[in-house]
Amino acid sequence: MKYKFIDKTTDYTGQQLRSHYIFEQFGLEGDSIVSFIGTCEVKEHMVDLSDKVKKEFIKSDKMLHFLIEHFDSDLEKAVLRKRLLVAVILGQIINIVATPHATSLRRVDNGIYSGTKKLSVAVATASPVSTLIHIGLNISSKNTPVETIGLEDLGIEPKKLALDVIELYCKEMESVRQSRCKVAGVK
Repeated sequence: MKYKFIDKTTDYTGQQLRSHYIFEQFGLEGDSIVSFIGTCEVKEHMVDLSDKVKKEFIKSDKMLHFLIEHFDSDLEKAVLRKRLLVAVILGQIINIVATPHATSLRRVDNGIYSGTKKLSVAVATASPVSTLIHIGLNISSKNTPVETIGLEDLGIEPKKLALDVIELYCKEMESVRQSRCKVAGVK
């Protein structure tokens, strides 16, 4: 799996959640993950239909973004990969954060929370040629439409977290591939 942290500030609108965006913008062909820092404002390109119906749009002044593309068409597998990535992120954050915040952090479905404050947004979807995942972590908790907590509040440096998460996710994907290759089928 190819990966890259993008040092240039890149804002996220949801329009980036499309096939071949990572290849077109960052030159990574095939299964890949990129991470970048930028604002987040998703209205027009909202993929989560339940949020769209409720008019619960996503907005953050500063977010750490993870964007993934896998070239398969299994949406259920993409949802499971998204939840795996959320679990990897939570594990890394808990390793970094000193108590009392670490004990209040938890994963609920696709999200990471501290009490009632939301740290993350996440979605998985499919295109005609691939599955796509976006996960955003608030860096700042200011000017968000819901009660949030940010990486700044937790004392976490976003780029270091991103690099560690990317490495762990790629290792998980390689381990899954290796596990598939070393077992015999049953009759």
